[in-house]
Amino acid sequence: MTLVADFIRKMADDLKCEDFCDRITKIIATFYVFNGIDLQTLAVRPEERLCASAVIYNRYRRQIWMIGDCACLVDGVLYDNPKPYESGLAERRARLIQESAQDLFFTPEALMDHDTARDAILPSLIEAMRDENKTYAVIDGFPIYNNGVKIIELEDSVKEIVLASDGYPFLLPSLEESEAALQRQLAEDPLCIRTFKATKGLMNGQVSFDDRAYLRIRV
Repeated sequence: MTLVADFIRKMADDLKCEDFCDRITKIIATFYVFNGIDLQTLAVRPEERLCASAVIYNRYRRQIWMIGDCACLVDGVLYDNPKPYESGLAERRARLIQESAQDLFFTPEALMDHDTARDAILPSLIEAMRDENKTYAVIDGFPIYNNGVKIIELEDSVKEIVLASDGYPFLLPSLEESEAALQRQLAEDPLCIRTFKATKGLMNGQVSFDDRAYLRIRV
């Protein structure tokens, strides 16, 4: 995240999305080499790579770039870029928890200490990462899968955009609305198995199920 943020601060205004992808890939690959991290090992073990997503508004080109799992609103219209495997694994985790609920000793609170259903899907999550930058795009120091990058061209009439991480399951036009929707989700379905299905839920000692960032811009 720090490497990506540092580059975004310094990059030229007129940079193209494909050039951004090439340059940030080289920066992270150089970091691996400089720190003695073996690239051949990372090539076959993508779960050990540094990995980030980014949603970027390029004002010069009037474009939004979506690289990895993120979301945006363009005058209220939602765009997302989810990992292709996550919905299936989220459904599987939800089903495992719902089946466990038949057990007399089952308590949701116990899963918020140790999510055994996530443990069950973890091998599949790691296996799915073999397709990182093959069937979906992430920033990880290896060539970014171009077909997995979304570029949204903004019409001259667009007045407002919102850029956000996937920690907001219900992205709305204001931070207050998005936070309120998130808090309802966490209160009513903290395990994230009904109204919003995810590969992980809220854990004890945490304030949400995932990291979140929200940026609202008048354009």
